[in-house]
Amino acid sequence: MEIWDGYWEDGSLANKDLVRGEPIPNGLYHMVCEILVRHIDGDYLLMQRDFRKPNFGGYYEATAGGSALKGEDKITCAKRELFEETGITAISLEEIGQYISHDTIYYQFLCITDCGKTTVSLQEGETVAYRWLTENEYIAFVNSVHMIPVQKIRYADFLKKLGYIQS
Repeated sequence: MEIWDGYWEDGSLANKDLVRGEPIPNGLYHMVCEILVRHIDGDYLLMQRDFRKPNFGGYYEATAGGSALKGEDKITCAKRELFEETGITAISLEEIGQYISHDTIYYQFLCITDCGKTTVSLQEGETVAYRWLTENEYIAFVNSVHMIPVQKIRYADFLKKLGYIQS
């Protein structure tokens, strides 16, 4: 059983436990951290979702990430999820956005890494493959039908600031 902290919409702790898979009471939120990964050479990492995942199975996604466990702050969650899903340890982790949807507060981060590009690991049940894209290939990806639409929405402000998508 996975336990999460409950949060108020402003991101403050509600001192209420939430259980993964159980309905989240109205007015409460859980925290999810998502991480874009950019290599020091400018390439971006895409992870291919396991085909058995119920939402967007088999799609490449622009992020690693997941729910914060009880007692985790957003940085701890982001680092753990990044390592679990890719094997990457960030040399730089910058918060680049926040998005609230339904019962979830999403925090977005940009990870800069110098990892060996062939050392990315896959997480059983989560990912089945990965690809590194040049900046131009990444821009084409985020402007295509291949980027998971909800990820594009959550990262829109950051991607617009970089000029990767148009308003």
